[in-house]
Amino acid sequence: MDCEHLLEIYRRMVMIRQFEEQTWNVYINGQMAGLAHLYIGEEAVAVGVCSALREDDKITSTHRGHGHCIAKGGDLYRMMAEIMGKSTGYCQGKGGSMHIFDMDLGILGANGIVGGSFGIATGSALSSKLKGTDQVTACFFGDGAANQGLWLEVMNLAAIWKLPVIYVCENNQYGEYTPTDVVTAGNSIAARSEPFGIPNCTVDGTDVLSVHKAAQDAVQRGRMGEGPSVIECHTYRFRGHHVGDPGNTYRTEKEVGEWMKRDPIKKLHAKLVEKGIATEEELKGISDMVQKEAEEAVEKAVADPMPDPNELMEDIYA
Repeated sequence: MDCEHLLEIYRRMVMIRQFEEQTWNVYINGQMAGLAHLYIGEEAVAVGVCSALREDDKITSTHRGHGHCIAKGGDLYRMMAEIMGKSTGYCQGKGGSMHIFDMDLGILGANGIVGGSFGIATGSALSSKLKGTDQVTACFFGDGAANQGLWLEVMNLAAIWKLPVIYVCENNQYGEYTPTDVVTAGNSIAARSEPFGIPNCTVDGTDVLSVHKAAQDAVQRGRMGEGPSVIECHTYRFRGHHVGDPGNTYRTEKEVGEWMKRDPIKKLHAKLVEKGIATEEELKGISDMVQKEAEEAVEKAVADPMPDPNELMEDIYA
């Protein structure tokens, strides 16, 4: 991977972090309705996967979807406007934090339903195969969604039809407030693909380059018509389940501290400096620039109008 690509990966990870910090500020300042599920700490997964995709490839997302959207090229301003419920948002303010999408970028939508994107992603991959393109679809889901029966159904179809879909499990160790191993049997979520003959791997989700390599292999497999893959990324959310959850009633300070030592952005930062790809000053310049972009997105969105009440019933399809 060349230096330019590595720096773009770093920039995109910092962009997610800065955007989520601004989302937190928007929440505590009472500038949004409802809740948001922050992606802070998990940036390496979204960026590692999406940096292996082309612009015409597709992704499906989750309730914790801001990171996926930004990693695929989502516009910070339109995302923030949507979170604030403004008419200039991706869904004209009608979708909010959990339903951001951009068809032009291949973002087939974040999804408030746990496991709700399994069928969408697999259908997208079927579409690519029927049209004869070499596009792939990455389906992000959490460890909690892995226990939804729909995943077994779509893996069966994806394996039979050799569909170009990558199932990416973001195992952040908790389903809301419950440790994963309390409700999820077995030692590996990824291994659930084995009875279907689907290749799988488990990677360190705090190492963006490891995630990227696993995604590259899965993408190549999909493009060559060899079928689906499963990647399980072990990661951790630094904040609570959502912005209203302090995250300290079911996790110990020691546990959170140990994971924060593995901060994916700090790990990449150190590697870039160590290998002489960038200096501390250059990386600070990237961070400062991205922070300014995120702050400007908020400032612009705050000034935008709310949707016209007369548009309430427009753009409704079901």
